[in-house]
Amino acid sequence: MKIALLFVGKTEKGYLPAAIAVYVERLARYAAAEVRIIPEPKNAGSLGEQEQKRLEGELILSAAGEGELLLLDERGKEFSSEEFALFLSKKMQGSAKLITFVSGGPYGFSDEVYRRASGTISLSRMTFSHQMVRLFFVEQLYRAFTIMKGEPYHHR
Repeated sequence: MKIALLFVGKTEKGYLPAAIAVYVERLARYAAAEVRIIPEPKNAGSLGEQEQKRLEGELILSAAGEGELLLLDERGKEFSSEEFALFLSKKMQGSAKLITFVSGGPYGFSDEVYRRASGTISLSRMTFSHQMVRLFFVEQLYRAFTIMKGEPYHHR
């Protein structure tokens, strides 16, 4: 099983890329994991919300390739860490050889991306910056693997 983390735009805050890299490196013990950065559309700041989502959507769909596509979305399904580990375990037992998790831009996803996705996941009912979601999610992904393996990282 391969896991791709697809992020729209650079992770700008200096401490975030380093922290994300720590968890991606830890994930390597459990699954092949890679981070793919999709550049923001040119002149994103001057585009309207719908146009920006449309352009980002085109880039997401072209970068996602085959496999299962799961979106990190505030309206998605919420899980406890244990529930997410079970969800991920079931996905890994399925036929998909690749699961791509996508953290979109500040406005979310285009309708085309929602149609292509097999599901949406919410990290919380609270709103986080799309930059912070990257770190929170990769940590939860690592935590899920440690739960599946019965390792002591997750103390409960």
